[in-house]
Amino acid sequence: MSDRTMARQVLLFIWFLSLSSALGQVSYSIPEEMAKGSLVGNIAQDLGLDLKRLKSGKARIYTGDSAEYIELNKERGVLLIKERIDREALCGQTTPCALHLQIILENPMEFFSVTIEITDINDNIPNFKKSMIVFRISESVILGSKFMLEPAIDLDVGINGLHSYMLKPTDNFNLKFKNQPGEGKNVEMVLNKPLDREKQHDIKLVLTAIDGGDPQLSGSIEIHITVLDANDNAPVFLQSVYKATVTENAPKETIVSQVSATDADEGVNSKIEYSIANMQDDARQLFEIDQHNGQVTVVGLIDFEKARNYEISVQASDHGGLTDSCKIIVDVIDINDNKPVINIMSKTNVIAENSASETVVTMINVLDLDSGENGKVHCSINENIPFTLRSTNANFFSLVTDGDLDRELESEYNISVTCADEGVPSQTIIITLSLQISDVNDNAPVFDKSSYEASIQENNTPGLSIFSVRARDADFNQNARVSYILEDSSVNGVPVSSLVSVSADSGVIHAVRSFDYEQIKDFQFRVRAQDGGSPPLSSNVSVKIMIQDQNDNAPQVLYPVQSGASVVAEIVPRSADVGYLVAKVVAVDVDSGQNAWLSYKLQKATDRALFEVGSQNGEIRTVRQVTDKDAVKQKLTVVVEDNGQPSRSATVNVNVAVADSFPEVLSEFTDFPHKDYNDNLTFYLVLALAVVSFLFIVSIIAILSVKCYRWRREQIFYKSGANLPVIPYYPPLYADVGGTGTLQHVYNYEVCRTTDSRKSDLKYGRPCSESIISLDSSGTQTLTHAQRERLNFDDCEDQVRIFYSSFISIL
Repeated sequence: MSDRTMARQVLLFIWFLSLSSALGQVSYSIPEEMAKGSLVGNIAQDLGLDLKRLKSGKARIYTGDSAEYIELNKERGVLLIKERIDREALCGQTTPCALHLQIILENPMEFFSVTIEITDINDNIPNFKKSMIVFRISESVILGSKFMLEPAIDLDVGINGLHSYMLKPTDNFNLKFKNQPGEGKNVEMVLNKPLDREKQHDIKLVLTAIDGGDPQLSGSIEIHITVLDANDNAPVFLQSVYKATVTENAPKETIVSQVSATDADEGVNSKIEYSIANMQDDARQLFEIDQHNGQVTVVGLIDFEKARNYEISVQASDHGGLTDSCKIIVDVIDINDNKPVINIMSKTNVIAENSASETVVTMINVLDLDSGENGKVHCSINENIPFTLRSTNANFFSLVTDGDLDRELESEYNISVTCADEGVPSQTIIITLSLQISDVNDNAPVFDKSSYEASIQENNTPGLSIFSVRARDADFNQNARVSYILEDSSVNGVPVSSLVSVSADSGVIHAVRSFDYEQIKDFQFRVRAQDGGSPPLSSNVSVKIMIQDQNDNAPQVLYPVQSGASVVAEIVPRSADVGYLVAKVVAVDVDSGQNAWLSYKLQKATDRALFEVGSQNGEIRTVRQVTDKDAVKQKLTVVVEDNGQPSRSATVNVNVAVADSFPEVLSEFTDFPHKDYNDNLTFYLVLALAVVSFLFIVSIIAILSVKCYRWRREQIFYKSGANLPVIPYYPPLYADVGGTGTLQHVYNYEVCRTTDSRKSDLKYGRPCSESIISLDSSGTQTLTHAQRERLNFDDCEDQVRIFYSSFISIL
């Protein structure tokens, strides 16, 4: 190797180190063949990283597809030799020889480039491919003739490479050693003393190749020379150096170049044979030369990525053993025959949907073995996704987020990374990265409806399912698990939880108790849907429950009032015309709707041909003219029925007196049948007869005194208030306003009982100064003043007579 070549390599190495420093890389230099575990450098200190960052960032070495010669000790923060490095196997004759690797860190993702130069040591001896060199040389060869020898091969480089040759013995030949740029290291044997076949037919020499290492290593080969008769002209090439080009991947038999040599001899001594002299395996395997015409053709696969040029040493030999040599320098033209290679340096498979923009997802390294435009690579990803590809360094790319992620819209992305070079035609490679979007609780449950309404029949069974509410959560897993909660509120002062309950899992609303339409017709409350996220999100909805009425209440008769202790009768004069209003049955039903529609009908009557009942209004009217033959006492049974399903009913007995005067009525109703005494009651009365007789006499005297006193008070009251208006009496829950109510007349009833309830008088008040029949001595009358005086006086007499009769009966 010449000094100029050595200087060029040193300058190239200095330029490489300065470029690495400018790019922020860390560079180391180590010799080859270092033992495993040997220290390369303190990477943590050189990168300014502490050991905690190396551990937390899961620091690792990325080398692409290259073998891993270096390992990272995260505990010490140093780089160590992992596998023995053979510079010759790694780089061949290329100098400088370097390993390029990246230190990858995560959380956040970072990477640093590291360059490790592998320096050569003298571990290879010069070696000859052949075991022997044979020459056939004419004795007439002129002095100064040159004979090209096979060069030795030393895999070491630099000073450790091949340095010199030594030939022994040197009686006839000397060595000429060429070390010129572009010509390689060639050695020639030069004749410096004439040969004499008669003296020495065979000559044996030893050629020794010596490298420049310390200590020096050497290799030897034997040279056998057969001395021939005179052939005094050696072949001569027209050019010492030929230049040619060949396209990468050129087909076999492609002509690369053709060399030509001439020989001034004649005959057989002028015939020249061509051969490839250099013994490098790659050249012999890729090229061959036609020994007759010197045409060099391709016989192997030319790969620009393995070698960009070749030097072929061609030897021309005549039959006299004279030779000449030349070189063919073949430049390989690159074609775009390599696709880019994508190496994934670091990858995240799952990313949260609330990740910030510019979050690194994946880091890739793209390599293209081609050169020039063929090796320039551009990468892109599919459009309309919230990601982008950023170039962080030459051939290094980072896939980062470039927008908002929403798992509910897209839960997974298949990102196609397309890398293409600039060759013609372009080579393209596509890989697909699958990325899952993990859920965060960013969606509240949403009900199917903005409000709910449902109905339930009253008198329901407690625990009955009414209906269900449903809410959906667009999130996933636990974040989408919805629970239903009944919000606290009250209905008419009662907690809503005592009315209904909500199933936390299904949203089914149950009735806690039986509902009564007559107490509550509808009520509202709110149900909250809450998800299982942290923190949980919720929404609520209004629910209205309407109670549907059932026919669970029978009609209630308000008028006439039924009393088991007295008899009330309606008076119909015998002069009453057809359609005369006898009475009106007033009833109500606390149900609603058609369950409260009432109808009236006459169930039983003493004389059905005399009375009828209005089916809608309950009015009892005469259907014919009353005659003298009609009985005084008429008993009517009226049925009041609602319109429910099934219907409910109530009955009321109406006593009617057909008479024109009170005595007639009184005589009839005095003999009104009564219930028999209970035998036990009679027994007890007989036992207490003695005591009762005495007390009864005393009671008679007291009652007579009270009655007379009341009669006098009434006389005074009515005299002072004779001109006051009469105030009618209405049954409970019944009102008549100005004659426009359900009754056409005002009726006042008073029942007065004696000590013997079997003996009664009935007072009846007619409208417009008609009389009242009553059995209660404490009642008032709505009669004319003259009638009232007479009746009160007669009432006192009747009471005396009744008490007397009762006393006689008891005795």
